[in-house]
Formats: sequence, structure tokens, C-alpha cells
Amino acid sequence: MDVTKILSELRQEREQLEEAIMSLERLARGRGRRRGRPPAWMVEAKRRGRPPGSKNKTASASKLAQQPKTSTAAA
Repeated sequence: MDVTKILSELRQEREQLEEAIMSLERLARGRGRRRGRPPAWMVEAKRRGRPPGSKNKTASASKLAQQPKTSTAAA
């Protein structure tokens, strides 16, 4: 068992942990409201409503589809 090798590995892990902690602390501090236009990917994620091509119709459209079709041909 090589103690110096174990110590160097533990020091490397400690440095990695410290870097991870610092980056998480920076993220936690910078959570204020941002100004300006949001990026395009965020706008896409926030879209609401039915997706295009969905089969769910509105109430008025479904009533129209249920009505019997009448012939308008002149006799």
C-alpha cells in the first residue's frame, strides 16, 4: 500500500469537490431575475396550448362535426 499515492489521489478529489462547490455557490447567488429577451430554446419550452396537429378539437368544432350534413342541391 503506497500512502503517498493515496494522499495524492485524495488531494485531487478534494480539489474537484471544491471546484464543484464553488460553481454551485455561484449558481445559487446568480438566481436573480434576468433582463432582456429570453433565449429561443426557453421560449419554445414555455409554449402553451395544444400542440400542432393534436386531435383534440374545441367544443364548437366538435358540435359542427356532429351535425348531420344536409344536401343543398336544388330540385
